[in-house]
Amino acid sequence: MKKNLLDMDYQELNYFITEEMGFQKFRTSQIADWIYQKHIFTFDEMTNLSIDQRASLKEKAEIFLPEIFDIQKSRIDDTTKFLFKLNDGNLVESVILYYPNRIAACISSQVGCALKCSFCNTGKLGFTRDMSSGEIVGQVLAMEKYLNSNINNIVYMGMGEPLLNYKNVIKSIYNLNDKKMKNLGARHITISTSGIADKIEELGNLNIEIRLSVSLHASTNIQRDKIMPINSKYPVEQVLQACKTYQDRSNKRVTFEYIAIKGFNDSADDAENLANVLSGIKSMVNIIPVNPNPSGYERPSKRFLDAFAEILRSRGIDTVVRAEKGTDIDAACGQLKGKYSK
Repeated sequence: MKKNLLDMDYQELNYFITEEMGFQKFRTSQIADWIYQKHIFTFDEMTNLSIDQRASLKEKAEIFLPEIFDIQKSRIDDTTKFLFKLNDGNLVESVILYYPNRIAACISSQVGCALKCSFCNTGKLGFTRDMSSGEIVGQVLAMEKYLNSNINNIVYMGMGEPLLNYKNVIKSIYNLNDKKMKNLGARHITISTSGIADKIEELGNLNIEIRLSVSLHASTNIQRDKIMPINSKYPVEQVLQACKTYQDRSNKRVTFEYIAIKGFNDSADDAENLANVLSGIKSMVNIIPVNPNPSGYERPSKRFLDAFAEILRSRGIDTVVRAEKGTDIDAACGQLKGKYSK
């Protein structure tokens, strides 16, 4: 079976090139540059390799990119959703979001999701399998090649729970950050998690400056149990303690995602409770009006959202209400289905 070079970190790639292929060491950096900087994914196009070297690589290796199976573009804000077909035929979705000073990618880490959050279309699919580090990185490279432009920010907030695929996700992050590979600054990479407490603590030990975003969505266990089954394993107090441990180890601010649902978690009391439970954590709250969802939840009015945010700000918590992007193409938070759209 041919080896996918995207599944290798730089050390593994160097071992393969020098020890298994018998090439000179400098060929490793040449090949990494072709893949991660020049977006060349066929050996025949790597013209600074000899014809014999290219032929040898084709016999033993491949550079497998997820296949772009479908693309949808928002008529409202140009948000672009990609449906990718993996080597085994499974489908995942990723999203490009455009901002005045950057292009951001929301990428997937699993095929489907096991967490079954009631506001999320991905959770309705159930879990199929983890994605390899190469499949994760491949989403980024495939989108960059299509756009003919570099992606400036990456958020692990697509399909799946990143911290349940911890090993492959962390490897993909190191490959994206490695100066000899993608060379994307770690502070431009965010992991979004539903609150896998033990893995949040592990993140605090990493020697890499990534950002952490925690999907809290409720300030009490009674509320969170109703919308996030994972809360029975990792209740609110355990998640918040893990965030404090993470912060003690890393000295980094934590972003808390809060999906606002009309009549459920959007009251002034909810805002006060949230401020109370976040006491002692250097944090920012990102309020997300709930998007169209399997349970039929409705979003609060702008007046309620603004009032909720103002209470948090009055308690000294940086708070923003997220601008809506990609809702018209089912590309917003909780809307990814990994299915063909036509």
